[in-house]
Amino acid sequence: MLRPSKQALVTGANRGIGRAVCAALHARGYRVIVTARRTGDAQDTADAVGPGARGLALDVTDPASVAAARVAAGPVDILVNNAGVLLDFGKAPSAVPLELVESELAVNVVGTWRVSQAFIPGMVERGWGRVVMVSSGTSAFSNGLFPGAPGYALSKTGVNALTVLLARETSGTGVLVNAVNPGLVGTRMRPDAPRSPADAAVEVVWAATLPDDGPTGGFFRAGRRIDW
Repeated sequence: MLRPSKQALVTGANRGIGRAVCAALHARGYRVIVTARRTGDAQDTADAVGPGARGLALDVTDPASVAAARVAAGPVDILVNNAGVLLDFGKAPSAVPLELVESELAVNVVGTWRVSQAFIPGMVERGWGRVVMVSSGTSAFSNGLFPGAPGYALSKTGVNALTVLLARETSGTGVLVNAVNPGLVGTRMRPDAPRSPADAAVEVVWAATLPDDGPTGGFFRAGRRIDW
């Protein structure tokens, strides 16, 4: 059974998909921690989400920031790795400035990995946890990697690989690790996209609240497993 008293932490949560996920989890009764790089942004969003929501500073690229957030948060049962950047839209793979790619990898892959390392061991120790990676259709070989944002696509392919690695490591521990492709969502990254953050949040929350016999190590769209 789902246990709404459990605590959820969402990265990159002061706007867009992350904010919508926080609101949806809070509405279900979960204790929500909103994180953003700046404390004020996190707390302002937490105040808007509702009573009991907390805001914490968390910069996924900064080991000290992640370590401090882990201590301040306490036990986290649901981790939504949502923080990400898209910096190279419209660039060709043969010409994209590699400093942009390095920044995307630092946030989207290494940052996600760093936060996962901070919180997954506690989940394993307690015997229960849900980890959701907010991925992208641009990353899927089955869909065709998107050459119009090559560093971003590569980084999200890395997130997918990390999902599989962590799911295999935690298999049988009560921790489920999955990736979600929310589709094209109208956020600051893609203001022209057709889907709303609230629409995307439904899919992320589905993966964040899976029952104990739910899947792990999968890639999902609208609650259905899709090919990597």
